[in-house]
Amino acid sequence: MTAKRAVFLDRDGTINVEKNYLIEPSEFEFIPGVPEALKRLQDAGFLLVVVTNQSGVARGYFSLDKVERLHRHLVELLDEQGVAISGVYVCPHHPRSGLGEYLCECNCRKGKPGMLLQAAKELDIDLSNSFMIGDKWADIEAGEAAGCRAILVRTGYGKQFVDRVKTTGGKVVADLPAAVDQILQADDPF
Repeated sequence: MTAKRAVFLDRDGTINVEKNYLIEPSEFEFIPGVPEALKRLQDAGFLLVVVTNQSGVARGYFSLDKVERLHRHLVELLDEQGVAISGVYVCPHHPRSGLGEYLCECNCRKGKPGMLLQAAKELDIDLSNSFMIGDKWADIEAGEAAGCRAILVRTGYGKQFVDRVKTTGGKVVADLPAAVDQILQADDPF
């Protein structure tokens, strides 16, 4: 069987409007056009995988259970629009600001590729034919370290990293729908 293509998606600032340490489902708000863009990727045969750093867990701001509750809400909202998320991967750690078991150096915190590598193994993903979309330099680093092509969006914190990504030859677009246009417009969008 042939490995599958995937688009790895950062959550805050990429899928949903950035709200500092978002945890309440009632405060979740999609960036305009995101559900429709994700449906286009799905219809083109890509798996959709959310990979998110959630240092609020390490910092004691909220529990991993609350993060999972928010992700169930996200998955349900997308399911209502015919979009299936193949996996949600969370890094609850922080190397300097954390409590107990969550205060650690790990391989899953983006810019390291651990969450993408785990998803690739569990979901049979061909990383060389996959993409990472995010609004931070760490997203770009994680995608490239995993062997994906990475795209920075200007939403969320993205504007802060435009120059850095451009100087490395990276791709920068307005938002997730524009990233989907780049991915789908040609056989090799880069």
